[in-house]
Amino acid sequence: MRRFSTNLTSAAALATGAGLMAAPAQAQRVEVNPYVEVQQVLSFDLSNDDPLADDVLTYTAVAAGVDASMDTRRVQVGASYRYERRIAWDDDLADDDVHSGLLRANVGLTRGLSLEAGALAARARTEIGGDDLGALIGDNANSTQVYSFYGGPTLSTNAGPLQIGAGYRIAYTHVEDNLNANTDPNQPAVDYVDHTTYHQAYGSVGMVAGEQLPFGWTATGGYEREDADQLDQRYEGTYARLDVTVPVTPDLAIIGGVGYENIEVTQRDVLVDANGNPVLDNNGRFQSDPNSPRLLAFETDGFIYDGGILWRPSSRLELMAVVGDRYDTTYYAGSLNYAASQFSNLNLSVYNTVESFGRQTTNTLAGLPTDFTVGRNGFNQFNGCAFGAGGDNAGGCFGNDFQSLNSANFRSRGVSLAWSGGRGPWSYGLGGGYQNRRYFAPATAANFALDAVTDEVFALQGDLGYALSPNSNLGGSLYANWYNSGIVGEPDVFGAGGSATYSVNLYRGLSAQASAGLFANQIEDQDTDWLGSLLVGMRYGF
Repeated sequence: MRRFSTNLTSAAALATGAGLMAAPAQAQRVEVNPYVEVQQVLSFDLSNDDPLADDVLTYTAVAAGVDASMDTRRVQVGASYRYERRIAWDDDLADDDVHSGLLRANVGLTRGLSLEAGALAARARTEIGGDDLGALIGDNANSTQVYSFYGGPTLSTNAGPLQIGAGYRIAYTHVEDNLNANTDPNQPAVDYVDHTTYHQAYGSVGMVAGEQLPFGWTATGGYEREDADQLDQRYEGTYARLDVTVPVTPDLAIIGGVGYENIEVTQRDVLVDANGNPVLDNNGRFQSDPNSPRLLAFETDGFIYDGGILWRPSSRLELMAVVGDRYDTTYYAGSLNYAASQFSNLNLSVYNTVESFGRQTTNTLAGLPTDFTVGRNGFNQFNGCAFGAGGDNAGGCFGNDFQSLNSANFRSRGVSLAWSGGRGPWSYGLGGGYQNRRYFAPATAANFALDAVTDEVFALQGDLGYALSPNSNLGGSLYANWYNSGIVGEPDVFGAGGSATYSVNLYRGLSAQASAGLFANQIEDQDTDWLGSLLVGMRYGF
């Protein structure tokens, strides 16, 4: 009989720990590929009907970056970073710096003890009703730079038949200033993230079915705390639960768990003027009232439970689905993992959690594999997805995370998808999902609060590559995003576009690239903006 391990919250903790154990003996692989690049970009406003308007923008981009990977018995690292300086040819476009990249690392310290870390640099949307990010070329007043990193140890070991796991993670997320935030007089002011610090710790002990008992069990306890600079916001959560797995057939098991959970979100009051309007700082963010007590934004305290099925018909396919009671309401979650081949993987998850921008970004980053390919469009900009290059992790996307930078905590319900692989000269990646956010906010002195406001986003990203020859490649990238906000005055936004790229190696590390793209941005009750772009560039790899 196939042995089932306990699933749900405790199983997630055990799986994380098990995944961080040192890999089996293998051939060492270390690759470091730095490069410098020069590009010329032209952008055409195809929706401008004014014949006297200057609808062509052009700039030169100078970039430096590195793609690196390491896979040894104790160390697995994947990294991709790019810095780009954009130099405008006229006053219609401001000079700009763009940082984009990902890092994921697992280091085996001793048997069963590992160190995990990750880092992210990317552009995110400031407000949900503003322009879509599109290809991230030229100016985009609705974007700003985001940085995030995390690290911590993970223990996964045995004591006789008992499986023991523990881990700690500290994370930091920072959002640069966006002076265009809260400048629309027709919309209420909304607070935006500055920086957050997040701590997460857990411990677990359990036993798989068949060791001593006909069922498996795991007992888990955990603690989380996030402190946000904005309004001295604080998230604090503790939980303890017992999960069991009861095999029914060699392929099917009944799973369930019971426990206790306490979550509390608090903050300070908002500093307002005589009309109840928030007093903003020089960067468009809220300021806290120095005389304010702590205000309660959300609280849940009590009994939690869930139950469902775990189905593993083969080593390549696993389906899990549960329903129960959590956060004082009906709770549901599930996942589907399918490895069609050694080089093709599909991960689908249904989630239902309480999140913030900082915690959600950290958890997406931590869920990426160490062996990945960063999705970039034809203009070498990070499109928000990282696709797994092997193993059973297809990767993940930040599209739902980056829908807006609202600082409030929220109930997050949605679906995420990642599918990656390749065959022969072909490679592909598909990522996306749907998310519904329902915000939590206390009653404050301000004349508008996000409490119970609901945002929705749908994001889809696809990449396709084909090796024409050993020295030339053809690639394509498509995306579609839809944003809907419950904030007063915020319009719906739809964005879509695509790009194609041809690249060829010329001589000893020198290569050339040519790209073309077409992008659309449609804000509710406004005409669609169409943007065409061309790029030619040269790269030298060391």
